[in-house]
Amino acid sequence: MQAHTVRSAHTRPNRKRVGRGDGSGSGTYSGRGMKGQKARSGGGVRPGFEGGQNPQIKGLPMLRGFRNPFRVEYQVVNVGRLASLPEDASGISPAVLKANGMVKHADKPVKLLGGGELDRAFVVSGVKVTASAKARIEAAGGSVEA
Repeated sequence: MQAHTVRSAHTRPNRKRVGRGDGSGSGTYSGRGMKGQKARSGGGVRPGFEGGQNPQIKGLPMLRGFRNPFRVEYQVVNVGRLASLPEDASGISPAVLKANGMVKHADKPVKLLGGGELDRAFVVSGVKVTASAKARIEAAGGSVEA
């Protein structure tokens, strides 16, 4: 291979040269059609123009409401469901809950709610816990780690 034989890996099509006579294929109207606003020099409509109907940007203030971009969506589990875990599972974490099919994602935040009864002690870590859930876990002899 020599320097003068090297070719680009990406070919570029030749640009369209409009208005260079009928023989070029882009003469006469130069791809602008016949007459009208878009055929004129400097013609065209401003950005956001929608043919005279009320533009979307003018209607936006009428759309009421607010969506908090910082909202945290928790996966919730009632403490009563922990009773169905195998006997050897004493430590509760998002990974354990995911492995036992109680939550869909181990990497998303989990919150334990106080519904149901507990029959044995659990050590809960890496999970948000409501006050009622904490009371039930501690009443069963377990503990909650922050």
